[in-house]
Amino acid sequence: MQTEVNPTDHDAANPALSTLLILLLKGVLYQDGDPWLWGQLLGLQARVRDQVAILGLELLLDEAEGYAFLRTRSEPEREGDTSSNQEDLPRLVVRRQLSFPVSLLLALLRKKLAEFDAGGGDTRLVLSRDDIVELIRVFLPDSSNDARLVNQIEQHINKVVELGFLRRLQPSGSGPAPGFEVRRIIKAFVDAQWLSALDQKLLQYQQHLLGDTDSERD
Repeated sequence: MQTEVNPTDHDAANPALSTLLILLLKGVLYQDGDPWLWGQLLGLQARVRDQVAILGLELLLDEAEGYAFLRTRSEPEREGDTSSNQEDLPRLVVRRQLSFPVSLLLALLRKKLAEFDAGGGDTRLVLSRDDIVELIRVFLPDSSNDARLVNQIEQHINKVVELGFLRRLQPSGSGPAPGFEVRRIIKAFVDAQWLSALDQKLLQYQQHLLGDTDSERD
């Protein structure tokens, strides 16, 4: 007597697949975070794609850069889906509205990473807190209260860490203060086409910030 095997039952019995789906629904999966699990993802990515597609999501996996995450499927892809419930699916991955300074900081970090990659050196871009402060403060209005300005920039840095685009490094003994690694996933959110027009955008950002300050003074 031949027994039929339900693919769903087989998926449920695969702990690696279950772990991958749970972690991806929670956030980004990095190769350096768990090399073994990353290897499982490479082998199971077709099944992961099938599973998350049910939820209206797609897997974005960059094997060269070593990261993977889920995002809501784009409209053209959804239109090509003939299932009756696709149009009515609620959004599982919530869009986040970023503040202007945080968006500016992300753009500057992305530009810094592009310059770093062009140099052909190390694969990890590590910046100190002071490096990041100086990176953004030149685009902000002058302030008579430098401590307050630095404190505000640190809040923006913390937000970027929370979003997963910066990783705070742990201190090592009595050495210098720990820095921040710019996570390469930032390349997926600030693409090369957008980056090519960044200088003009930064000028617009600076004018926008200066305009806001003038309005507050008025």
